Amino acid sequence: MGTPVGDFLRLKRDSTQPEQLGLPEHGRRRSPGLRRSDVAARAGVSVEYLTRIEQGRDRNPSVAVLHALCDALALTPAEREHVRYLAKIGGDECTGHLGPEPARREVRAPVRETLRLLEPGVAVVTNRLGDLLAWTSGYEAVAAGTGLLDADGPNLTRYVFTDPRARSLFPDWDEIADEQVFDLWLGPRAENAEWLAAELAPAAGPEFTRRMNRHKVPERGVLRLHHPDAGELRLRREYLELPSDSQLLLVLLPDGEATSEALARLGGRTAHGRLRAIS
Repeated sequence: MGTPVGDFLRLKRDSTQPEQLGLPEHGRRRSPGLRRSDVAARAGVSVEYLTRIEQGRDRNPSVAVLHALCDALALTPAEREHVRYLAKIGGDECTGHLGPEPARREVRAPVRETLRLLEPGVAVVTNRLGDLLAWTSGYEAVAAGTGLLDADGPNLTRYVFTDPRARSLFPDWDEIADEQVFDLWLGPRAENAEWLAAELAPAAGPEFTRRMNRHKVPERGVLRLHHPDAGELRLRREYLELPSDSQLLLVLLPDGEATSEALARLGGRTAHGRLRAIS
């Protein structure tokens, strides 16, 4: 049985072409991407050791070895951070956990006050499982008519994969789906992702399950929405990490005058300053 970090390194090796790293082509090969020997030589480790890591037979590679492999594969800063996290949750010291715990849903009073200061802007507090925990009236105005906030406990991940309206709301649905699945790996505990996946997978189907082990690190560019009333919206995303709570404060800023005007029209339909919170 493999490990998350071993699976990710193998996937990156398979998806990286020799010319991307300035390596010569060695003719036809049976599998895509780089040979293990290419990566091992660049990292200064043996092919046998790299094989053990990829196959999960070495569950605790050293920090120095992981850095060398990241360099060998020319990983981006975001991909390197993902490797660090996967190594943390996948090592032997992480075995023997208790059963899954629900992700924290309480939003602390100072965080709620921060949301109030952002009114009537578009902002929401979420956790890595996609639970929407508290939001401004501006966010509620943008979500109105989309079905996103209809459930008693709204969850963006569940909405993206199980509500057909999500494909209309998100023109870049594939990218949004990749983002939501990737964030499951970053939950407070590894079991949280497994818990939600077990609940979500039967309803979400193959579009969800085939993404679970892809480890595609998202770019999170401009968010495009096709709003049922306001039309096309372009929003820049700014994140504030709340590490002690394993939560995120997401602020959506208009990217262009047309979106600014559309948000102003939508905001006129709601009472400014009416903060909503689940907990």
